[in-house]
Amino acid sequence: MTTPRPSVLFLCVHNAGRSQMAAGWLEHLSAGRVDVLSAGSEPAELVNPSAVAAMEEVGIDLTGREPRRWDMADLEAADVVVTMGCGDTCPVLPGKRYVDWPLPDPAGKGVDAVRPIRDEIEQRVRGLLAELGVEPAGE
Repeated sequence: MTTPRPSVLFLCVHNAGRSQMAAGWLEHLSAGRVDVLSAGSEPAELVNPSAVAAMEEVGIDLTGREPRRWDMADLEAADVVVTMGCGDTCPVLPGKRYVDWPLPDPAGKGVDAVRPIRDEIEQRVRGLLAELGVEPAGE
């Protein structure tokens, strides 16, 4: 019998920076062994260009992604919900595991300012993978 893949939902307000970078890292490092969702409470029109550029530097392509609003199906599907600075606007579903990652918002920042946020997200994603019992791909 195979174990179902864990599912992680990354939530932030605009779904344009932090949650998109976290989803990119988790998809990359889990190599398909984790179902990855990301959404926001008030989605922006575009993914932050500085976040796209910073992730491109580490070989993760966020081009073509679009911010979207979370829905109840996202919450129901997730084993772990990671919130990133959305406070009371993030939905709470009883019985779900919630983790809050207080990270600076990359909105309006250049690539130089986004790199440290990207790198902190990578470390947090690696920690989450360890908690889920998933070995990072290629390591």
